[in-house]
Amino acid sequence: MYSKDGEDYFIVDAHVALWDARQENRLNVHGKQFIDCFYDYHRNLSPASELWSYEEYLYQGGDRLMKDLFTDGYVDHAIFQPARLGAFYATGFGQTEEAFALTQAHPDKLTYNHYWDPRFEQAGLDQLKRDAERFGLKGVKLYTAEWQGDSRGWKLDDPWAYRYFEACQELGIRNIHVHKGPTIRPLDRDAFDVADVDKAATDFTELNFVVEHCGLPRLEDFCWIATQEPNVHAGLAVAMPFIHTRPRYFAQIIGELLYWIGEDRIQFSSDYALWTPKWLIEKFVDFQIPEDMTEYAPITPDQKRKILGLNAAAMYDIAVPAVERAAV
Repeated sequence: MYSKDGEDYFIVDAHVALWDARQENRLNVHGKQFIDCFYDYHRNLSPASELWSYEEYLYQGGDRLMKDLFTDGYVDHAIFQPARLGAFYATGFGQTEEAFALTQAHPDKLTYNHYWDPRFEQAGLDQLKRDAERFGLKGVKLYTAEWQGDSRGWKLDDPWAYRYFEACQELGIRNIHVHKGPTIRPLDRDAFDVADVDKAATDFTELNFVVEHCGLPRLEDFCWIATQEPNVHAGLAVAMPFIHTRPRYFAQIIGELLYWIGEDRIQFSSDYALWTPKWLIEKFVDFQIPEDMTEYAPITPDQKRKILGLNAAAMYDIAVPAVERAAV
């Protein structure tokens, strides 16, 4: 928990990963392109004091994650949102076995979400049912721009995707996290378009659609969709570090989200290991909308509390200290 100026904040980091982008795990040049693009985001948007070397960025491991999130980073609970990227990495980019083992060792601190891809059709659907039982899934992370064979992406409203959503409803997997954000080389920009969220959210009202990266750079499109679909939520991964490099741009992002969908449907994410949570939490608690940006209201501590942890805690039934619940 983070405390500042007499205020306590229960922290849920709603989007973290353990990845392996080392050379021995890459299948082709695309694996290097992908992690190099990640490192460019890290290098260009981080404070100098928070920069990692390229080598340590390729692979972190569980011990470092636990230290960066829970010992140093104020986080009370974190949720794994892995990307498979099986066309680029031999064991996948997100490390399923290592991440799940950590959740088993620290169930009070970690939740494991998994992934599916509708292009695997029935075989993938059968696998989802096995994964739901093994991992005790409450959520999944979908990567619509992932390559598979000759396909370079898929849509949430594809017929097979709908069969997977139906299975999620039956299996109790209510939280659908979807990467709808900046392009990552070599993936295709249009495969991350937010338009398909609209139809899927309308047709599956029992599911929560958490749009990771809040649709950037399509923020306006996302806001128009989310304001009419009450089961659409905004994840702040990738948006958060602009609080350092472009604070007025971050003010616009958070101001628009608060205006359109309100503080109950926004979730803090560090996107570890792109960035570590400590400095992001500190800067967000201190952050305020510039006075000359008068179209946006000031952000209150209660709003920050919801964004930093209470919203994701409610979605995932994570226990929150009574003193923190009473504060809002």
